Amino acid sequence: MSISTSVLSDLLQSLTYLRTQLYFKASLTALSHAMEDQVLATSLDEPLIIASFQRERFYRQEAHRYKRLSRRSNQIYVLSAPETEFAHSSDGYEKVAFEPDDALSQEWHLVVIADNYATCLVCRESKASITRNQQLPDNTPGLDMDTARRFEGIWTSDRTVSLKAADLLLTRIETYRPDLAAKIDQARQRFDIGTTKKKSKTKTSSEYAYNIDTDPFVQRLVTYLQASQYKLHKAYRSITAQARKERLINSISMAIRRSLDPQAVLEIAAQELGQHLAADRCLIYRTQATDNQAVIEHEFLNPGIMSVQGQTWELGKNPLFQEIAEHSEGVYIADTSTDGRVVNSPALSFIVKKFTIRSWLIEPVFSQGRLIGIIELHYCHSPSAAFQPSDIDLVKAIANQISAALIQAEAFANLEELNQQLEALDRTRRNLIAITGHELRTPLSTIQVCLESLATEPDMPLDLRQVMLNTALSDSERMRKLVQDFLTLSNLESGRVEWHPESLTLQECVELALSRMRTRSSSEEIPEIKTQISDTLPLIKADGDWLVEVLAKLIDNACKFTPSQGEITIKATRNGNQMIEVTVADTGRGIETNRLEVVFDRFYQEEGALRRTAGGTGLGLAICRQIVKGWNGRIWAESAGKDQGSKFHFTIPISPGT
Repeated sequence: MSISTSVLSDLLQSLTYLRTQLYFKASLTALSHAMEDQVLATSLDEPLIIASFQRERFYRQEAHRYKRLSRRSNQIYVLSAPETEFAHSSDGYEKVAFEPDDALSQEWHLVVIADNYATCLVCRESKASITRNQQLPDNTPGLDMDTARRFEGIWTSDRTVSLKAADLLLTRIETYRPDLAAKIDQARQRFDIGTTKKKSKTKTSSEYAYNIDTDPFVQRLVTYLQASQYKLHKAYRSITAQARKERLINSISMAIRRSLDPQAVLEIAAQELGQHLAADRCLIYRTQATDNQAVIEHEFLNPGIMSVQGQTWELGKNPLFQEIAEHSEGVYIADTSTDGRVVNSPALSFIVKKFTIRSWLIEPVFSQGRLIGIIELHYCHSPSAAFQPSDIDLVKAIANQISAALIQAEAFANLEELNQQLEALDRTRRNLIAITGHELRTPLSTIQVCLESLATEPDMPLDLRQVMLNTALSDSERMRKLVQDFLTLSNLESGRVEWHPESLTLQECVELALSRMRTRSSSEEIPEIKTQISDTLPLIKADGDWLVEVLAKLIDNACKFTPSQGEITIKATRNGNQMIEVTVADTGRGIETNRLEVVFDRFYQEEGALRRTAGGTGLGLAICRQIVKGWNGRIWAESAGKDQGSKFHFTIPISPGT
């Protein structure tokens, strides 16, 4: 059974004053989790919960949450299009399976109805988002477009809207599972769903929303939308009453806003913290719990105090560091001369004596429970410092600030990398369209013309008939090579290739590559090809088929851009003790210096995709690069410039024992 109408459309038609908004999937995930968390955190009396997932795989990610919710209510309904095991069932909560072509397969719903609280999320995926995702091949390597999917819909706590959404969904559930009619009727009667009959004591909207704990909802949204900034905000609020702390926090905060360079932020933090707490020495350095050493990167120093910046701090034998790593808490020593941990440790006693440390405060910097750095404050003069709780709280707050700064810098770096990937993806998309249009449509048109001519002209002369057949065969081979290159590069980039390395002679692989190339180019006039490979070269360790593929593509590439009167040379020399370097040199068109790296990019063609004179897809060198990476080799190009010829080098590991 499949229902083609949309719940969102029915809702908008029933309540014409509603206006849809645009959401990304990540936002919907945050909203739905926040709604569920509010149910889990409040003492609602048997609420009605209806959740609709597009596919079973999305439901499986949330199944554990609905098991927890089922402990709160027996009126829980989960809908999804089955892919493996999802089916009608009543196990803790009601599962309702619908057909993949049902309109629900494009929608996302979550409705919560309680006696004093109601909210709903009713969305459907936008047509543009569906079209874009359908155009992407399944399991496309390097693409994760799921979180960028767009939905249009309604999110509201208006009880009227929520009851109408529940009515529409319960009607569908009863259609799919008539056996739940009695249970659904109980929910309708209890919450007055789908009826126009007025109760004698109807609550107002304000009465419905009274005394609802929205903190779990807000907490979930903050977690999703602000990440570590929420913890930073709490640190700000906790110290606003103290001007000294506020100034310090603001100084470091300004550093974070001015620069995403963690080095600059840490340097300012060390200077400000040392000055405000009147320390003789303040150290900030990055380290992890498993490190045995750390280099002191940032230091505040009072005049007359020995500097330790740039020195290596031994951590492996430092009992204080081990205590921090084990208990995830800071260490505060008011007087090192009487503290048993220092007195009984030769390593600590040496540090204290050498750097005249009288009082010692060590505070860890954590990110998501992982140690990423250390703050140390040294007081070197008598009397010893008495650390006040406010001072310790301040250092903790600064540690949180530093953690946020480092996370922010890391997030910015990740964002830059993501932007580069998106730009590369967009270039790939544009090139793919150009390549597909030129390399597939053109030969298809030629093949169609040839076949139509053969079919409609029975009296065509035999020699012309043969020309038509040869043309069609040639263009079909051109299309086959394009598709084969696509598949080959896709398998290589996704890691689906099985490598079978063996000990080989390079000369044999070169001969096989030349034989393959000559077979394909038997009707073409190609440049003279010379080989300069010594018989004394050791055996190489590589997958023979893929090595031949690299050689064949490099030779074929050289033939394309070298005139028939030119020359191609294949050389091999020993490159160090573990590698053989192979060079395919030509006297052809050459490569401009600024393009020596980009020639290995996917779809790159010197003349452009639509106006080039040389054939090919622009995938050959990209395939070569992936193959060479497969055996941990390196590939690069050299050229003196335009019309100066070019050289392509790659390395192959030498077989062990040779």
